[in-house]
Amino acid sequence: MATAAAVLLAGCQNMQDNPKQTMGTILGAGTGALIGSQIGSGRGQMVGIAVGTLAGAMLGSEIGKSLDNADKAMSQRTAQASLENNRTGQTSSWRNPDSGNSGTYTPTKYYQSASGQDCREFEQTITVDGLTERAMGRACRQPNGTWQVVP
Repeated sequence: MATAAAVLLAGCQNMQDNPKQTMGTILGAGTGALIGSQIGSGRGQMVGIAVGTLAGAMLGSEIGKSLDNADKAMSQRTAQASLENNRTGQTSSWRNPDSGNSGTYTPTKYYQSASGQDCREFEQTITVDGLTERAMGRACRQPNGTWQVVP
């Protein structure tokens, strides 16, 4: 795990000139770690987290190179609206006509956290230059009403 973190941080140092790539790397690493944590148990689970983190960071970095601020804003608005208003299984999508990039959010499950927060699992896609990446995630409603991705 320490090795994965070191590689990720070293990669971020080289991307300071491209904040889109850095954000993509960080978000990809988080999603990859989340997916990896669902694999195995004990030491095997730690390996899954490390591999997921690295794979997610690489994919996120590539996507992040291409997402601009308008793409991110459209994606975030769609995520918030989808998590707040969509029925389970109902997909919302966004598309930036200037960049051609697009994505979807589909809530897949509703639950309450141990502390009583409303939470939803979701599936997300992002399409950049015809390449679609799919990820799963979880988000919980914050006291201010917004939804925040959680591990």
